[in-house]
Amino acid sequence: MTDLHPDIERILIAEDDIQRRVTEMAEEIDHDYKDAGQVVLIGILKGAFIFTADLSRKMKVDHSVDFMAISSYGDQAVSGAVRLILDLRKPIVDRHVIVVEDIVDSGHTMNYLYQTLMGRNPASLKTCSLFMKNRDSLEVPLDYVGFELPDVWVVGYGLDYADTHRTLPYIAELKKEVYS
Repeated sequence: MTDLHPDIERILIAEDDIQRRVTEMAEEIDHDYKDAGQVVLIGILKGAFIFTADLSRKMKVDHSVDFMAISSYGDQAVSGAVRLILDLRKPIVDRHVIVVEDIVDSGHTMNYLYQTLMGRNPASLKTCSLFMKNRDSLEVPLDYVGFELPDVWVVGYGLDYADTHRTLPYIAELKKEVYS
Protein backbone atom coordinates (compact mmCIF):
# COMPACT_ATOMS: atom_id res chain seq x y z
CA MET A 1 0.00 0.00 0.00
CA THR A 2 1.25 3.46 -0.93
CA ASP A 3 1.84 5.90 1.90
CA LEU A 4 -0.82 8.54 1.41
CA HIS A 5 -0.16 12.25 1.65
CA PRO A 6 -1.72 13.58 4.89
CA ASP A 7 -4.28 15.61 2.84
CA ILE A 8 -5.67 12.44 1.22
CA GLU A 9 -8.67 10.61 2.67
CA ARG A 10 -8.55 7.59 0.33
CA ILE A 11 -7.69 6.48 -3.20
CA LEU A 12 -10.79 6.28 -5.39
CA ILE A 13 -9.27 5.12 -8.70
CA ALA A 14 -5.90 3.38 -8.92
CA GLU A 15 -3.25 4.30 -11.49
CA ASP A 16 -3.62 0.98 -13.37
CA ASP A 17 -7.39 1.45 -13.68
CA ILE A 18 -6.91 4.96 -15.07
CA GLN A 19 -4.36 3.77 -17.66
CA ARG A 20 -6.59 0.87 -18.69
CA ARG A 21 -9.58 3.22 -19.22
CA VAL A 22 -7.49 5.80 -21.12
CA THR A 23 -6.40 3.01 -23.49
CA GLU A 24 -10.04 1.97 -24.00
CA MET A 25 -11.05 5.58 -24.70
CA ALA A 26 -8.23 5.94 -27.26
CA GLU A 27 -9.48 2.77 -28.96
CA GLU A 28 -13.04 4.17 -29.06
CA ILE A 29 -11.80 7.39 -30.65
CA ASP A 30 -9.63 5.45 -33.13
CA HIS A 31 -12.69 3.44 -34.16
CA ASP A 32 -14.95 6.51 -34.49
CA TYR A 33 -12.41 8.50 -36.52
CA LYS A 34 -10.72 5.77 -38.57
CA ASP A 35 -11.74 7.40 -41.88
CA ALA A 36 -11.95 11.04 -40.79
CA GLY A 37 -8.48 12.29 -41.58
CA GLN A 38 -6.70 14.33 -38.95
CA VAL A 39 -8.39 14.96 -35.59
CA VAL A 40 -7.57 17.93 -33.37
CA LEU A 41 -7.46 17.20 -29.65
CA ILE A 42 -7.99 20.35 -27.60
CA GLY A 43 -6.67 19.77 -24.08
CA ILE A 44 -8.04 22.12 -21.45
CA LEU A 45 -5.33 23.45 -19.16
CA LYS A 46 -4.23 22.94 -16.55
CA GLY A 47 -6.20 19.93 -15.40
CA ALA A 48 -6.33 17.89 -18.61
CA PHE A 49 -2.63 18.09 -19.53
CA ILE A 50 -1.77 14.62 -18.17
CA PHE A 51 -4.89 12.98 -19.61
CA THR A 52 -4.40 14.70 -22.99
CA ALA A 53 -0.79 13.50 -23.19
CA ASP A 54 -1.64 9.91 -22.24
CA LEU A 55 -4.69 9.77 -24.54
CA SER A 56 -2.73 11.26 -27.45
CA ARG A 57 0.10 8.74 -27.09
CA LYS A 58 -2.37 5.84 -27.14
CA MET A 59 -4.35 7.04 -30.16
CA LYS A 60 -3.47 5.60 -33.56
CA VAL A 61 -5.53 7.90 -35.83
CA ASP A 62 -3.76 10.92 -37.27
CA HIS A 63 -4.14 13.78 -34.82
CA SER A 64 -2.68 17.01 -33.55
CA VAL A 65 -2.90 18.57 -30.10
CA ASP A 66 -3.66 22.14 -29.13
CA PHE A 67 -4.57 23.68 -25.80
CA MET A 68 -6.96 26.18 -24.31
CA ALA A 69 -6.94 27.54 -20.78
CA ILE A 70 -10.21 28.34 -19.08
CA SER A 71 -10.74 29.74 -15.61
CA SER A 72 -13.80 28.92 -13.58
CA TYR A 73 -12.66 28.19 -10.04
CA GLY A 74 -9.59 30.19 -9.04
CA ASP A 75 -8.64 28.99 -5.55
CA GLN A 76 -12.24 28.86 -4.38
CA ALA A 77 -14.40 25.78 -3.91
CA VAL A 78 -17.45 27.22 -5.70
CA SER A 79 -17.52 27.50 -9.47
CA GLY A 80 -18.28 30.86 -10.97
CA ALA A 81 -18.06 32.62 -14.30
CA VAL A 82 -16.05 30.95 -17.05
CA ARG A 83 -13.43 32.97 -18.89
CA LEU A 84 -10.96 32.23 -21.66
CA ILE A 85 -7.32 32.65 -20.59
CA LEU A 86 -5.47 31.00 -23.52
CA ASP A 87 -6.94 30.42 -26.97
CA LEU A 88 -6.06 27.98 -29.75
CA ARG A 89 -3.03 28.62 -31.93
CA LYS A 90 -4.73 27.56 -35.19
CA PRO A 91 -8.26 27.80 -36.62
CA ILE A 92 -10.50 24.71 -36.41
CA VAL A 93 -12.79 25.50 -39.36
CA ASP A 94 -13.72 22.23 -41.12
CA ARG A 95 -11.57 20.18 -38.72
CA HIS A 96 -12.70 17.22 -36.59
CA VAL A 97 -12.31 18.39 -33.00
CA ILE A 98 -12.41 16.62 -29.64
CA VAL A 99 -12.41 18.73 -26.48
CA VAL A 100 -10.41 16.88 -23.80
CA GLU A 101 -11.34 17.78 -20.22
CA ASP A 102 -10.14 16.33 -16.94
CA ILE A 103 -13.50 16.50 -15.14
CA VAL A 104 -17.04 17.65 -15.77
CA ASP A 105 -18.46 18.82 -12.47
CA SER A 106 -20.93 21.70 -12.73
CA GLY A 107 -20.92 21.54 -16.54
CA HIS A 108 -20.31 25.32 -16.90
CA THR A 109 -16.86 24.96 -18.46
CA MET A 110 -17.85 22.25 -20.96
CA ASN A 111 -21.01 24.15 -21.93
CA TYR A 112 -18.94 27.31 -22.52
CA LEU A 113 -16.29 25.44 -24.52
CA TYR A 114 -18.82 23.63 -26.66
CA GLN A 115 -20.70 26.82 -27.59
CA THR A 116 -17.48 28.76 -28.21
CA LEU A 117 -15.96 26.07 -30.42
CA MET A 118 -19.18 25.36 -32.36
CA GLY A 119 -19.13 29.03 -33.34
CA ARG A 120 -15.80 28.37 -35.08
CA ASN A 121 -17.40 25.93 -37.57
CA PRO A 122 -15.53 22.67 -37.04
CA ALA A 123 -16.41 19.72 -39.29
CA SER A 124 -17.41 17.90 -36.10
CA LEU A 125 -17.11 18.54 -32.37
CA LYS A 126 -17.07 15.86 -29.71
CA THR A 127 -16.37 16.02 -25.99
CA CYS A 128 -14.19 13.78 -23.88
CA SER A 129 -13.79 13.83 -20.12
CA LEU A 130 -11.93 11.29 -18.05
CA PHE A 131 -14.02 12.05 -14.98
CA MET A 132 -17.51 13.35 -14.38
CA LYS A 133 -19.63 14.07 -11.37
CA ASN A 134 -22.91 15.53 -12.55
CA ARG A 135 -24.28 14.67 -15.99
CA ASP A 136 -27.62 16.33 -15.13
CA SER A 137 -26.22 19.87 -15.36
CA LEU A 138 -24.62 19.29 -18.77
CA GLU A 139 -26.34 21.04 -21.67
CA VAL A 140 -24.10 19.45 -24.32
CA PRO A 141 -23.40 15.82 -25.23
CA LEU A 142 -20.54 14.10 -23.45
CA ASP A 143 -19.27 11.64 -26.03
CA TYR A 144 -16.42 9.91 -24.20
CA VAL A 145 -16.43 9.45 -20.41
CA GLY A 146 -13.90 7.55 -18.37
CA PHE A 147 -15.28 7.35 -14.83
CA GLU A 148 -18.12 8.72 -12.76
CA LEU A 149 -16.99 10.09 -9.40
CA PRO A 150 -18.80 10.66 -6.12
CA ASP A 151 -19.56 14.23 -5.08
CA VAL A 152 -16.36 14.75 -3.06
CA TRP A 153 -13.28 16.91 -3.74
CA VAL A 154 -10.90 14.81 -5.83
CA VAL A 155 -7.24 15.32 -6.69
CA GLY A 156 -4.60 13.57 -8.75
CA TYR A 157 -3.99 12.78 -12.42
CA GLY A 158 -4.26 16.47 -13.31
CA LEU A 159 -6.94 17.41 -10.79
CA ASP A 160 -5.86 19.77 -8.06
CA TYR A 161 -6.74 21.69 -4.96
CA ALA A 162 -5.23 25.22 -5.06
CA ASP A 163 -2.59 23.94 -7.54
CA THR A 164 -1.47 21.04 -5.32
CA HIS A 165 -1.70 17.23 -5.70
CA ARG A 166 -2.04 17.50 -9.50
CA THR A 167 0.75 14.99 -10.23
CA LEU A 168 -0.50 12.10 -8.11
CA PRO A 169 -0.80 9.09 -10.46
CA TYR A 170 -4.21 8.10 -9.05
CA ILE A 171 -7.49 9.81 -8.14
CA ALA A 172 -7.98 10.41 -4.45
CA GLU A 173 -10.52 12.03 -2.17
CA LEU A 174 -9.21 15.11 -0.43
CA LYS A 175 -9.85 15.33 3.30
CA LYS A 176 -12.68 17.73 4.01
CA GLU A 177 -10.67 19.70 6.60
CA VAL A 178 -8.18 20.66 3.86
CA TYR A 179 -10.72 22.68 1.84
CA SER A 180 -13.36 23.64 4.42
